[in-house]
Amino acid sequence: MTPPPSAPYRYEAQAWRAGVALVAGLDEAGRGPLAGPVVAAAVVLDPRRRVKRLADSKLLTPERREELYALIHERAVAVGVGIVDHLTIDRVNILQATILAMREALAVLGVVPELVITDFVALPALPCPQRNLIDGDARCATVAAASIIAKVTRDRLMLEADKQFPEYGFARHKGYGTADHLAALDRHGACPIHRRSFSGVWRQGELFVLEEED
Repeated sequence: MTPPPSAPYRYEAQAWRAGVALVAGLDEAGRGPLAGPVVAAAVVLDPRRRVKRLADSKLLTPERREELYALIHERAVAVGVGIVDHLTIDRVNILQATILAMREALAVLGVVPELVITDFVALPALPCPQRNLIDGDARCATVAAASIIAKVTRDRLMLEADKQFPEYGFARHKGYGTADHLAALDRHGACPIHRRSFSGVWRQGELFVLEEED
């Protein structure tokens, strides 16, 4: 199997040459699934300890993602993860939940970045400049690193969910709307971690009504 093309350090190198040392890549995993949380990660890589062959996490094998996950944690200046659950997704919508997860990832990063590079999502009112790149996880090594951290973190959560709700097959599809997953929804209805505001979940005729908070 031919490995995917590595994301270059082009944008980081520009920043480092300009004296901007702390460049945070920011990406998410789990915007599309019908169940589980959305997870965001922020990563600041060390220019002296670069991680090679970083790529869009979706193009990597699970084994390679795990290897890079460990290597990123070992070599990065800082790593932060934000997790927003299915209930919040239903309450505020998936885009706003993604932004919340990204803000949480930055908040727990442990350092204050001087530049944030995202995979296209723009965050309002950041205290530092940001670049929002289309296909950022393929074009920017730091964003690719964040995508790997987010993907591995979320996949592990869905493996745990599979133990709790084995009838849905979360270990196989991680909550995405595959044919098997939709068939399980037809048979069993939604489980507690399904996103009831998503059409693939309520298509069985369930009426989704968001209860107002007291």
